[in-house]
Amino acid sequence: MYKLKITDHLILLTGVFFMVAPVVLTFMTSTHDAIAIYKGGVQFLPGDKFLENYETVLFQAGGFTQEVNGFVMLKNSMILGFGFAIGKIVISMLAAYAIVYFRFPFASVCFWIIFATLLLPLEVRILPSYEIVQSLGMVNTYSGLIVPLIASATGTFFFRQFFMSVPDELLEAARIDGAGPWKFFKDILVPLSKTMIAAIFIIMFVFGWNQYLWPTLITTDESLFTLVRGIKQILQVWVGAQIPAFNEAMALAILAMLPPVLIVVIFQSWFVKGLVESDK
Repeated sequence: MYKLKITDHLILLTGVFFMVAPVVLTFMTSTHDAIAIYKGGVQFLPGDKFLENYETVLFQAGGFTQEVNGFVMLKNSMILGFGFAIGKIVISMLAAYAIVYFRFPFASVCFWIIFATLLLPLEVRILPSYEIVQSLGMVNTYSGLIVPLIASATGTFFFRQFFMSVPDELLEAARIDGAGPWKFFKDILVPLSKTMIAAIFIIMFVFGWNQYLWPTLITTDESLFTLVRGIKQILQVWVGAQIPAFNEAMALAILAMLPPVLIVVIFQSWFVKGLVESDK
């Protein structure tokens, strides 16, 4: 038994090493200057440029317009991540509520049509989505970044399954007390769904935060660039003898990891509870 526990811990530690090692190497590399990275590649030991590099990416304006810094991109990423997550939760809850509690023709068919959209990722529908956004004049806007992507088959599926597990006695009791559809949804289903909402929020926030393709297509204005987009922008400066700012790109990558990590850490218990338990 003791040997089995040692083996289990060794396997877990090996997995942790492979997960954490790239992040540690990225951080170590971000503390060196660009020339050292260009000559020696990824660095395994900390350097002496930590404060300088992180101060540069956070406060120094750059880009083609020389008006964008890390805080601007961090703000844009926050708006995209929170807008993406909150929008998907609201749309998914309302769709699932209608499918489960309202009797209308072809409700099941509508759900399976929504669920089938999981087979059509953004890359498949990128051209029609862009054409619609452009025709509506939403290019280079926050609404253009968020609204076209907030419909979620995944969120609708999870909330549908959760609502179907709510006892019918709650609905009957709400009707006896005179609660209408909106009051039942707002005062009963939403509080019961708080752990599920937290779980879906984490998934959708991280997914929205890491979006690269869609922001690249929709935003040509540097003031709307996100952190993920900004990392790529930093490396597109190989002109003549100029060395790309690998150190700044690595520092920006570390900054881009922090908010999703904090969200997961803060809501970790709710995330697990929302996926495996219920408060009913």
